[in-house]
Amino acid sequence: MKRREFIAGTAALLVSPRHVHAQGKPRRIGYLGGSEFPPTLRGGIGEKGWIEGKNLIVDYRYFEGHAERIPALAAELVALRPDLLIGSGPQPAVALKSATAAIPIVFVAVADPVRLGLVQSLSRPGGNITGLATYVPGDFTAKMIETLREMVPTASKIAILVNPGNPIHRLIVAEELPQTARKLGVALPIVEATTAEELDIAFASAATQQVDAIVPFGDPLTFNNAPRVTALAAKHRLPALYLFRQFATNGGLISYGPDVADLFRRAGGYVDKILKGAKPSDLPVEQPTKFELVVNMKTAKALGLTVPPALLARADELIE
Repeated sequence: MKRREFIAGTAALLVSPRHVHAQGKPRRIGYLGGSEFPPTLRGGIGEKGWIEGKNLIVDYRYFEGHAERIPALAAELVALRPDLLIGSGPQPAVALKSATAAIPIVFVAVADPVRLGLVQSLSRPGGNITGLATYVPGDFTAKMIETLREMVPTASKIAILVNPGNPIHRLIVAEELPQTARKLGVALPIVEATTAEELDIAFASAATQQVDAIVPFGDPLTFNNAPRVTALAAKHRLPALYLFRQFATNGGLISYGPDVADLFRRAGGYVDKILKGAKPSDLPVEQPTKFELVVNMKTAKALGLTVPPALLARADELIE
């Protein structure tokens, strides 16, 4: 054996098993979302030894508030024939599933993927798609409203801001909100927005209806326009509860919901398993394991609200 070949062979034996997959041809994945590739997703994939530019190629497609572009962007990614596709949010996940039944798909931050028709069940997804759900609806919407009413006990009319282009919003409005309103004895008028400009109209409509508070449902539209949304709530002096902590850190009153950064980090494990040969149908859909309650004390004071001791005791973070 030549000395060069001996050295190369010995070096190969010393490579950590975790990084063996780095030695072959780079794998290709496609990402479809509303905005930039989440850093925690990149970190979660990197923890498993997949490094973009070395053993991984990532194709990005962002719809940037233009939901009508999602199906075309999904088709573009499928045409690149990647080894795996990632859909962030319900619209991208639905579009990717419609675009291919062959390429494995991992979705992240999708509420109730069963009712949405993405998977057959959480334990046995079936087909070519699996991932991480934000939650499976049932009593979560009621819990959000109850939490808001702890802060504003007199609230009897609470506006719900939805994006009619979001399929899970349509399901919740049709199936959950009527029973939630009856259960809690509150009125839950709906205001809608599909674009950033329509957010202004939606909040103005809520104020005109003289609501006591508002709950903007989680959606790429509101998430990517968090500063605008919280500024509108402040402008109309509407106490608001949001799904994600990003809103509370941008001046929103309260956020209560799953730790989305953790969901994206955990998605890296799904990517790793599938790139190593696992089938999506064999990987159960996982739900959040971390929930966060964040209260912005400064915003509460500006609205003339006193945060009750029980809410203070449960809060994971208080923003002064």
